[in-house]
Amino acid sequence: MMAARPPAVCIAGVGLIGGSLGLALRRSGRVREVVGVSRPETIAAARAVGAIDRGCAYDDLEQAASACDVIVLATPIRRIIELITRLSRAALPPGTIVTDVGSTKALILEGAEALLPPEAVFIGGHPMAGAEKAGIGAADPFLFQNAYYVLCPSRRAPEAATRSLGGLLESIGARVLVMDAQVHDRTVAAVSHLPHLLAVALVNFVAGMDSGHALELAAGGFRDMTRIASSPFGVWKDIIETNLPAIARTLRAFGETLGACADDLEAGALGEAFEHAARTRALIPRDTKGFLRPLAELLVVVEDRPGMIARIARPLADAGINIQDIEVLKVREGEGGTLRLAFKDRAASERARAMLAAEGFDARHRDG
Repeated sequence: MMAARPPAVCIAGVGLIGGSLGLALRRSGRVREVVGVSRPETIAAARAVGAIDRGCAYDDLEQAASACDVIVLATPIRRIIELITRLSRAALPPGTIVTDVGSTKALILEGAEALLPPEAVFIGGHPMAGAEKAGIGAADPFLFQNAYYVLCPSRRAPEAATRSLGGLLESIGARVLVMDAQVHDRTVAAVSHLPHLLAVALVNFVAGMDSGHALELAAGGFRDMTRIASSPFGVWKDIIETNLPAIARTLRAFGETLGACADDLEAGALGEAFEHAARTRALIPRDTKGFLRPLAELLVVVEDRPGMIARIARPLADAGINIQDIEVLKVREGEGGTLRLAFKDRAASERARAMLAAEGFDARHRDG
């Protein structure tokens, strides 16, 4: 179980996830120290941005881990299993919590239960969070804010240890969900791994069409739907190999669904499928990416010239209205575009809309 005093946390692998975790934990004030384990240049960068208090090389993992209460393995999946093997030889104090951030869980838990000494407590972890870029330079203390963080305790893990780790993660804004490892792997095969493979297949399918203009016309929804196809295979290799049976079963089952969709298409019976999909998608929580509650949004039309964002932000800042999120939705170079501004609630967005209208901006609420 975690020590009564604030725990010391060792993070092996201080990249995007590990670095963000270090930043978030240090910012929370719930830990007494964060120790990073990585390559020397990464350790230097992590210290520079404040993600860790001190660091060491992978050669010193066992020594660093033995002095900490919580050990987080934040590396690719195969590397996580290698590090578990090394920790099996470390002098870990009784009750030390070992966890990881791998996207698949069953194989990791199998290795941990077989290798780690009985006095160590292994609780598998999967933060459902990420970013477009990797590495410590992309680390963000708010990466886990309102993101689901799945915990898969080993069979030997006491409930108190899972509660302790869960409480630490909740202190950085994560939504903790305890789940069986096999159930986790089947679920992420459908909601995470399948969409990536479908995006890859769809892009390659369109690229192979006879028409020479397919990619030119593939804008809007196609581009949004296939954005994740840009992920490098190196990132996905370990994920696919360690969840292969579940992914294969999911792909085959989805193939049958596509076949049924083709049958409905030919029979003119797709209406019910569309309606069911719309009802189901409406059940997906809107507030699970980045913010604790749904934000009130404005769409603002702006000219494409320097200083426009400052012209929008300055009067709102002077009035004490905080823009909690901003995004460029559409732009036509040299002419203009549309910005999405998000505020904490409808009252704040209405005040902002009125102020921007007074400044001459076309601003309207974005609903749905």
